[in-house]
Amino acid sequence: MARYVVGDLQGCGEELQALLAEMAFDTECDVLYPVGDLVNRGPESLEVLRWAYENRSCVKPVLGNHDLHLIAVHAGCAKLKKGDTLTALLEAPDADVLIGWLRSLPLVRRDERYLMVHAGLLPAWDAEQALALSGEVEAALQSARYTEFLAQMYGNQPDRWRKGLTGWDRLRVIVNACTRMRVLDGDRLEMKFKGELQDVPPPATAWFDAPGRRSGDAVVVCGHWSALGLLRRPDLIALDTGCVWGGALSAVSLDDGRLFQVPSRQPRQTDWS
Repeated sequence: MARYVVGDLQGCGEELQALLAEMAFDTECDVLYPVGDLVNRGPESLEVLRWAYENRSCVKPVLGNHDLHLIAVHAGCAKLKKGDTLTALLEAPDADVLIGWLRSLPLVRRDERYLMVHAGLLPAWDAEQALALSGEVEAALQSARYTEFLAQMYGNQPDRWRKGLTGWDRLRVIVNACTRMRVLDGDRLEMKFKGELQDVPPPATAWFDAPGRRSGDAVVVCGHWSALGLLRRPDLIALDTGCVWGGALSAVSLDDGRLFQVPSRQPRQTDWS
């Protein structure tokens, strides 16, 4: 069995299939961990989600912000935005099944020393707490009240984690950290910055460089920050190389560290946001 992590797919179906061929991925025995945003902005969200669902025994995604947005739109709790490419998926005869499967997925997964998450983890969270908090959101998504959660999911407040947070505020901070965060200003989620690492405005810092980060003893594997691109260091693998913006689709073997990349077939754009 081989284990791979792959960056944001965002409906780039042709690139996904080319990357799987490059890796010689075997659906009978290998495992693929997509780090969120399977859908949206790219041209083949339906095809990507169908492939992932059909191979769900070996494809183990975490949810990204675009995946949650799809779930919310499908539930009637949000509207499509400019630039969304979800209409074919929403109108597909198997949409209920595919999106129902998305609702069953977590925000955080662990495989030995690796923690998979779409955007990042707050510095106060160690691995066990991150998994437990992911479980709270997973339970909300699968509950009979899931539409209430989706209706309350959007927004930037509260912008700090506190142990005493409860209810929708607590779940919203967990979702924002795991699926939207890039930088922190002290302990505050700074949600506007989307630029390159060297341009993070002081005193803000990339979430993975926050002082005292308690998940530093794990290897966090993430995506979401396309302007950051590929970044590999002992405690981090960042894999969003902007495929949907004309960059590349990237994957890493968790067994031997090999990097696999295929060029995007999407039009090149410089505003990777």
